[in-house]
Amino acid sequence: MTHVEIFEIDAHAPELDAAALLFDRYRSFYGRPSNLGLARNYLRQRLEAHESTVVLARLEGQWVGFCQLYRGFSSISCTQTVILNDLYVADSQRNSGVGRALIEHTVALARQRGASCVVLETAVINQRAQALYERLGFERQQGFVAYARSLAPL
Repeated sequence: MTHVEIFEIDAHAPELDAAALLFDRYRSFYGRPSNLGLARNYLRQRLEAHESTVVLARLEGQWVGFCQLYRGFSSISCTQTVILNDLYVADSQRNSGVGRALIEHTVALARQRGASCVVLETAVINQRAQALYERLGFERQQGFVAYARSLAPL
């Protein structure tokens, strides 16, 4: 297996365009229309405000994966958490170790930051991702139901 290179980027990194392209593909995977400008601006704004960490994966000179992490907190355990909010690997590189490398970097970064855990959500139909998460030690959570309420104008 070829070595996957992992990079954290900032808002002014030349790799921001590569991250935006991967983020746009991630959003498209979840049914959103492609909008590269929106994706780039969103990432840049999160990075400039220090609201997220963006991590890129490179394999054989190509940008092939990305994840975005947010800082979270647990009121129950009174600890900091890391939220693995977005994870995407190019179709051509699935099962090549890119997703694993991004997740392992996330776990190491969370430990370095003193977080108590890494949390994530994925679509019920995304069986491939679920299998990867479970192989890497993540456990499916039980006992909670997630809700969301749109704040769009009525």
